[in-house]
Parts: sequence; C-alpha cells; structure tokens
Amino acid sequence: MSPHQRCYLGLDSSTQSLSAILIAVTGGRAEVLWQDAMPFDETFPEFGTSHGVLPSDDPLVRVSSPEMWVRALEQMLGRVTRCGIDIRSLCAISGCAQQHGSVYLSSTGALTRSVAPIWMDSSTRDECAEITAAVGGAAVLAQRTGSRAYERFTGPQIRKFHKTEPRAYADTARIHLVSSFLASQLTGDDAPLDPGDASGMNLMDLATQDWWPLALDATAPGLASKLPRIVPSATVIGTLAPRWQSRFGLPSARIVAWTGDNSSSLVGTGLVADGHMVVSLGTSDTIAGIMRESRVDPGGIGHVFGAPTGDFMGITVFKNGSLARERVRDAYGLDWAGFSSALRSTPPGNYGRLMFPWFDPEITPDVPVAGVRRVGLEPDDVPGNVRGVVEAQMMAMANHSRWMGVGVRRIHATGGAAANRDVLQVMANVFDADVYQLPVGNSACLGSALRAWHADAASSPDPVPWPDIVRNLAAPVESSRVTPDASAAATYADLRRRYAEAEARLRAAV
Repeated sequence: MSPHQRCYLGLDSSTQSLSAILIAVTGGRAEVLWQDAMPFDETFPEFGTSHGVLPSDDPLVRVSSPEMWVRALEQMLGRVTRCGIDIRSLCAISGCAQQHGSVYLSSTGALTRSVAPIWMDSSTRDECAEITAAVGGAAVLAQRTGSRAYERFTGPQIRKFHKTEPRAYADTARIHLVSSFLASQLTGDDAPLDPGDASGMNLMDLATQDWWPLALDATAPGLASKLPRIVPSATVIGTLAPRWQSRFGLPSARIVAWTGDNSSSLVGTGLVADGHMVVSLGTSDTIAGIMRESRVDPGGIGHVFGAPTGDFMGITVFKNGSLARERVRDAYGLDWAGFSSALRSTPPGNYGRLMFPWFDPEITPDVPVAGVRRVGLEPDDVPGNVRGVVEAQMMAMANHSRWMGVGVRRIHATGGAAANRDVLQVMANVFDADVYQLPVGNSACLGSALRAWHADAASSPDPVPWPDIVRNLAAPVESSRVTPDASAAATYADLRRRYAEAEARLRAAV
C-alpha cells in the first residue's frame, strides 16, 4: 500500500441489509478497494425478519430489531479486517441508515423498547393529527420542519410510544435514529445527528438546524433532554472505540457523523450541485435533488431535508418500490430476465391500461388502505401487469416531483433496479430525459465513504471541494446513457395526465 494512500470506510444500514465500501485515495483520486453486503434475513435467521422487518399482526405496524443491527455491525467490522487489504491506512469511517427509524435507550444504554419502528410504519395517523394541531396546522409544520406530519416520521412515532407505553418512555434517557445509534456503537459514546437525518423527524427547524421547541412540546414531555444534539454533516464526532481496535486490530480511525440514506445517496450519485435529479429504485423509490434554498411542497407530498453539502434536498418518497416490483414478478412466476422480456413485449403506454401498485399503504400519494387498483387491465395479463407496475411507478415519480421546480433533463439512476436498462428506458421516456447509470451501485454506501474522505480532508490543511470528491467514483457513466424515444415521450405526456386524474378518483373512493 502506498505511503500516500488514505483509506475510508463507508457503511449503509438499509432496511434489508448492511453494506460496506472501502475506498482508497491517492493523489486526489479515489478507487474502490473492497465492498460487501450482509442481507439481514439470510445472515441472522434467528431474528425472524422478512425483508429486514419483523412480523406483525397489525398491517400498519412495521418494526425491526436494534440488536440485529448491532450484530450486523460487529460482523461487518470483522469482515473488513479479513478482506485482504492492509487497513492500517484507514483514516475515517462514516455511515448512513434508513431514515426515520428510532431506538430507545435507558441511562445505562439498555433498550427500553426491544423493537424499533421503521420508515414503513403507518400506525400513527392520530399522533400526526395531534402534533399538527398543536403547532398551528400542516402548513406551519411543513414550513418549519420541511414536511407535514407523516406516520413514518420519528416525531409521531415518539408520541405514540409516550402514549401507549408511558412508563417505558419515562425510563428512556436517549432516543436515537438508526444512524446515530450505530454511530454511537462505533465511538462508544453518545453520537449526535446531522441535519440530513434530523430533518426527517418533524422536529427540526430547517432555518436554525436545531430542535424546534414547539414541535418537541407537541410530541412528548421532556423530549428535548432525550434527543441527541445536531451537528454539521462533516463533523468528526470521535474515534473508533478501543474495544473495536483491540477486537479487530483496527486503527484509531476518525468517526464522521452518520446521516440518512437518502442524504448520503446525493453524494454517492454525484449530486453536489443543483440542476439534475437522482432516482433511487430501492426498497422505497425516491426522486431527489439539491436545493440552494428551502422550498416546501405546497401540496404537502414532498419533503425538504438537509443535504451533506450544507444545502437542502428536495425529495419525494414512494413506499411501494422494489417490493411492489417483486410482488408482480413473483405473482407470475418470473425471474428478472422474464420480467424484462415481458416489459419489452408491451408498447409504451400499455394501450392506455393503468395499474396503481399500492400493495402496502402508500405515502405518495397518501393511500391508507392497501390494495392494487387497475384501470382497463386484467389481473391475468402478465406482460400488461409487468408494464403496468413500472409505468405506474415512473409516472407517479414524475407527477409528484413537479413541486421541486426542477426542469428534469438528466437523471442519475441508482438502486437495485437501476441495473435493468428496460426499466430505465421507461424512466427516460416518461420523464423525457436522459438517464445515466453510475459506476458504483450502492450510492448510499459510497456516499458514506466519500463523506468520510471529505470530512477528514476538511479538518486538514488541504481540504478537498465537493466536485473533486465525487469526480470519478460518483460521476455517471457517460456510455450508459439511456435516451428517451420521442414518440414514447409524447405518449406519456398524455398518459401522465390521465394517470393523475385516475389517481385522484381512486383516492377519493378509499
């Protein structure tokens, strides 16, 4: 290993797995040395999760296991030391995690709640209404915190815990997000939050990037003392705890504040300036972009979060992402090659037939009752339903991202389904925009490694600007460009309008 080489580790604790990417930086250029992923279901079957989620009799409740996340972190650090790379040059570690999930701890660090509600949970509708009323309405809440009250957001989840388990809430000394909980494991101390993750709680004031007292009071008593502090994303929050150093022979690497997976993906897809968008096709589907100034969605669908660059991120999130695509694939006994073949066998526009793939209660738009709806589409039409789910997801993203005010001409695609160029062709046609793939698939995990590099360099005499940080590993592959077909784009321009009208009618009937 070159004496001038510096290594950085990025981690991503997503809904379904823990991933790691180790990069090396030499002469200002980064390269990926090693990467790994640890699916929770397969690696830890004793926890009984399905797609990283614990079973529940209530379809609105979605929780996971903090103990499983810690076990995964321990095993991944062990894999890092056995990866065959000299890790003595490991300078810094950062990470990200699924947003909104919360972990509840006593003053001794013991769990006061054995499970953690996660972003898929939609059981807090009453608490959302109570918080909204207490702060002066949905518009006030959105303007101050970046979002109206959402069932999956941490504030309503905390309020529900306080109401249903008041004794356990009283015993809780610290409430962490998944990101700060795992960062605390690395440092051995109480880790702070960054604005990118804290803004997904309905509790942070976007303008001050600190807790909003009125929202805290509306949520639960004594909440201010239970929350971590908020620090800038590039903050070095400590060093790797001695127990990890002695157990795995790791160096005293700096630990950089963790963030949410969506914020981290901005860096991992090269979005450090405004002007284009990133679409992530993962467990949830998201569309996001950089905002220099906060601009809140007047319709209350989108969100404004903090960005690692110190700017803001506009984002719209769709719950029925990869799991909906998988449900359609599995319903017809297809593999992914068969799914793509069925998609290619049907024309753009699907003869005007529409699907609304709300397999789970949807968050964009707000659909509290799960159930697939079809317009002119028969359930036994295999290729029609395959195209129906993909077109529905792309049209919903295009329609519900207009509030950002960005003229979308270029999209960076990431997430598992971004490897499928047939899916990307539908995306390009619906948005009438060029779509690019990225050299590294796990943008959230890569973003964590790049953020570790940026923060480490920022505290040195030779800081590295963001454009140079993302220049090679997070730059889109120019040869991967998927261009829109003019005829298909014209078809979707009309179909998007019809889709929006049908969506409104179906929601009104729920």
